[in-house]
Amino acid sequence: MDIISALASEFKIRQGQVENVVKLIDDGCTIPFIARYRKEMTGSLDDQVLRELGDRLTYLRGLEKRREEVSNSIESQGKMSEEISAALGKAATLTEIEDIYRPYKQKRRTRATIAREKGFEPLADLIMEQKLNESDIKLEAAKYVNPEKDVQTLEEALNGALDITAETISDNAVLRRLIRETAMRDGLLASKAAKKEDSVYSGFYDYKEKAAAIPGHRILAIDRGEREGFLNVSLNLDNTKPIDYIVKAYVKSNTFTSDLVRSAGDDAYERLIFPSIERDVRNELTDRAQEQAIKVFAANLKPLLMQPPVKGKTVLALDPAYRTGCKVAVVDETGKVLDKTVVYPTPPQSKTEESKATVTALIKKYGVDVISIGNGTASKETEIFTSELIKELDCPVSYMVVSEAGASVYSASKLGAQEFPDYDVSLRSAVSIARRLQDPLAELVKIDPKSIGVGQYQHDLKQARLDESLGGVVEDCVNSVGADLNTASFSLLSHVSGISTSVAKNVVLYREENGAFKNRRQLLKVPKLGPKAFEQCAGFLRIPGGDVLDNTSVHPESYPAAKKLLELCGHTLDDVASGNISDLREKVKASGEGEIADKIGVGIPTLNDIINELLKPGRDPRDELPKPMLRTDILEMKDLKEGMELTGTVRNVIDFGAFVDIGVHQDGLVHISQICDRFIRHPSEALTVGDIVKVRVLTVDAVKKRISLTMKGVS
Repeated sequence: MDIISALASEFKIRQGQVENVVKLIDDGCTIPFIARYRKEMTGSLDDQVLRELGDRLTYLRGLEKRREEVSNSIESQGKMSEEISAALGKAATLTEIEDIYRPYKQKRRTRATIAREKGFEPLADLIMEQKLNESDIKLEAAKYVNPEKDVQTLEEALNGALDITAETISDNAVLRRLIRETAMRDGLLASKAAKKEDSVYSGFYDYKEKAAAIPGHRILAIDRGEREGFLNVSLNLDNTKPIDYIVKAYVKSNTFTSDLVRSAGDDAYERLIFPSIERDVRNELTDRAQEQAIKVFAANLKPLLMQPPVKGKTVLALDPAYRTGCKVAVVDETGKVLDKTVVYPTPPQSKTEESKATVTALIKKYGVDVISIGNGTASKETEIFTSELIKELDCPVSYMVVSEAGASVYSASKLGAQEFPDYDVSLRSAVSIARRLQDPLAELVKIDPKSIGVGQYQHDLKQARLDESLGGVVEDCVNSVGADLNTASFSLLSHVSGISTSVAKNVVLYREENGAFKNRRQLLKVPKLGPKAFEQCAGFLRIPGGDVLDNTSVHPESYPAAKKLLELCGHTLDDVASGNISDLREKVKASGEGEIADKIGVGIPTLNDIINELLKPGRDPRDELPKPMLRTDILEMKDLKEGMELTGTVRNVIDFGAFVDIGVHQDGLVHISQICDRFIRHPSEALTVGDIVKVRVLTVDAVKKRISLTMKGVS
């Protein structure tokens, strides 16, 4: 297979683009670096396409390696033919290659191998020729009766030969492909109750759906129900077509031996082919469902990480609880902890007035602007307490309920202990809840992405694949925002292009021992951070207050080009620092982008990136996104009425809809059919995590704590 041509065709891009991307990947370049700083080579492919191309490259290389291994194995057995070689060359999936290899790989002991050991293969060959009548084939079979080989009758010999015939039919790669395609297209996935008890899987206790049409989230639910012992699951397939395929491939005449071949075909299908195909189809359905779930998880994680920070605000965090009280942490605008305590506004203590006095004193002492409330146990009561408190204050304070998913994981982690060795676990969690509001990205990178709480069935997915996908999302987010070289934690730095965890720790240690970095070139003095790592990371690290270019995403390799650009347009770096270059883009357009790009020695994509950075040095792409919705008042579930219109925040997007926080502690569901008037295949086509949306209440079930919402017809 020509991998470059295959990738170009699959991704509908030029072969030259693919060649360049493959070369860059093989040279050790990271996806963020390639996407940001090698646009001329890639044709400005974005990071998502580059990751998909990289994944596909890995798969195709694995495919080629397996193709070579199988070819060598068949060659070593002296069984390679032009037909087999051609089939291997055309195989486009690992499954197809394994189907071709099936007759030639060492099998466990089967009925057919036992029959071969007894010498029945020549008899099987005679049966496959389908020329002999009943008496003749029985005469031949009688020759194999041999008590020494434990063959007592000619029927045993015939049955052994038919076992060989059945396995030969079963090993036919073309036949398997046809039957597998039929099973995937026409098969019904069916589930039945395995226990006489109610469960969350009761909807699948008598269920059937076409395998080709069943949504991924239902596949994962059925798989889980089967694993937990509540469901018996099977693939139902009418055997008419598969048997017809076998007859057409192997039955050549109307002789007695033809009838034997037909019976061997029936046996091959029922005993050997269908059970294997059923496993293949189930595995493929699960793999597809898992890939879809991983994509949904990744799609939700990105906007969650990229939520705009609440900058320049002093935050008081409340980590709610009942018996042990609400843990309180106050952090300044840089995330530094100013104070901590515990209050008891919730049952069973219900020390409301005392708690109000304590929190009010902290708000006034430190000039708190915003209160951040975790959404876990006792969150509702804490939110009510906060809303009442705000009404009694004589200074403007708002609040926001933030997801505390993963906060307990962080607080009990080694990293949490390193950051706050003297803090109780729950107080660390309160600090995390405060910082999540101030800078979601910087705080959430400290937590395993699987624990952040967006997506579905994350614990059922292939963990290595999930880690790889989510790690890529975190990497893309961190590098699109950039990191302050002098304040970023090693957790944040470890996600910067080209920087490993050990190098990130070295960067922090160098900073502590030598003071703040004054320029990017100092990075080369950090142990284990060599020229290649510097190339990959330098453009993503910022130094506010230093040289103006060091506070932009202009790569050091392009500093001469940036300075030349300013010179050609009559500006200096001082003009950039003072913001007096608003006419830069117009001057470039007047001279011609192509001409300017040639003069400064870069391509047009890089030229435009440099212009954008010079116009807004130190810009944060998150600032251009809608701000998080802060509240000062609260609703309760009993306040909701059918037809009521509200504004909420999308908390999670899944296959069948989206959950929206409307300020009543219980998120409401907007089913996919209620998201918009146009047809959409997936909710992610219209919504992302963090979106501020207007919704109308359809139904409220206070007993089951379910809220049904619609976005249709809401202005």
